[in-house]
Amino acid sequence: MRKAKVQRRALAPDPRFNDTVVTRFVNELMYDGKKSLAYKLFYGAVDKASESSEEADGYELWKKALDNIMPAVEVKARRMGGATFQVPVEVRPLRKTALGMKWLIKYARDRKGNSMVDKLAAEIVAASKGEGAAVKKKEDTHKMAEANKAFSHFKF
Repeated sequence: MRKAKVQRRALAPDPRFNDTVVTRFVNELMYDGKKSLAYKLFYGAVDKASESSEEADGYELWKKALDNIMPAVEVKARRMGGATFQVPVEVRPLRKTALGMKWLIKYARDRKGNSMVDKLAAEIVAASKGEGAAVKKKEDTHKMAEANKAFSHFKF
């Protein structure tokens, strides 16, 4: 390769939980550079999730939900002699968390509800129980990889 590998910037941890993964989640949630609003949405959703579930605090629920959503394998298209095969590949750790965050936010936005705080809290609670649209997306991704296991010898 002609260019050197791009260095990842170090993120500052969030003020409340002192966690850089929360900062990444808030950056994904943010629209138009409004980070303080994104933090309000996230913290409100975490508080609301902890109210609705007596088992654990909202932060632990969110981490459990993210673990339930993160995919282990995905499929990538690979062209071989005019045919395109869906080749299952393992997901890198950083991409795992990125996909989990994107899916959680996407399916929270797609939910019916009044405010984003309510929708995100509902999706967090559902995902922590192993339910919800984001968990279904993970299961569908795993099923597709399992169905195309025969093409796994076409490595990248």
